[in-house]
Amino acid sequence: MKPRACLLRAEGTNCDVETFYALELAGADPRMVHVNELRARSQRLRDYQLLVIPGGFTYGDDVAAGKILAVELISFLREEISEFVAAGKPVLGICNGFQVLVRTGLLPFREAGRVRAALIPNRSGRFECRWVRLRVEETPCVFTRGLAGRVIEMPVAHAEGRFYAPPPVMEELETRRQVVFRYVDGAGAPTAEYPANPNGSEAAVAGICDAAGTILGLMPHPERYVRPVQHPNWRRLGISGEGHGLAVFRNAVAYAAGL
Repeated sequence: MKPRACLLRAEGTNCDVETFYALELAGADPRMVHVNELRARSQRLRDYQLLVIPGGFTYGDDVAAGKILAVELISFLREEISEFVAAGKPVLGICNGFQVLVRTGLLPFREAGRVRAALIPNRSGRFECRWVRLRVEETPCVFTRGLAGRVIEMPVAHAEGRFYAPPPVMEELETRRQVVFRYVDGAGAPTAEYPANPNGSEAAVAGICDAAGTILGLMPHPERYVRPVQHPNWRRLGISGEGHGLAVFRNAVAYAAGL
């Protein structure tokens, strides 16, 4: 039986269709669920095995990117989300979804309501829409099983993607191996240099997980590269097989199916 994936939406979400397609391609049974449906209890998070918060600009990113949706989740759905996470069910936040997870406190340390990190405006001072190279680190993350050490490509599209955390938090993230993706240069080395690092993230952080590895947030968009034809140079480079982002969804679905 296919695991059911809750694809959480709100006003301003705009990457839901692509993410729905990626989940289907990976073998899930995705359902688009508006946050108001969860608040009204017409949909229950406990009926799903996987939660995905896709990219976009929820509520116009007013106040700060992802903040309003994060406040909604913590104010009205804290118990349901805490129960979902405690059950070991995987949670994926992409771009705006990553911003939401950080502002809820679920990342980096599963401290609902306590914000320990931030995704702040890009150093370039502008919206960055480009393809980047990422190194997959050795971590407990269930979404990247079998990918550690690989350099992959994905697109980014954000204005507030620069990861920041106080030094003690960064040290803890490194010690616990919670940095899942890093921006790298052409030689595959982590870099702070623009444009390989499109936003100036500390330690070249592009994505992190919680200590258990079941909650993942990343700024790049895996759903935008699940088929080779989505790469801008697929003909020139002779790219075939699967897009690099599909493995993230396949791993998530496989893990959720085993719960």
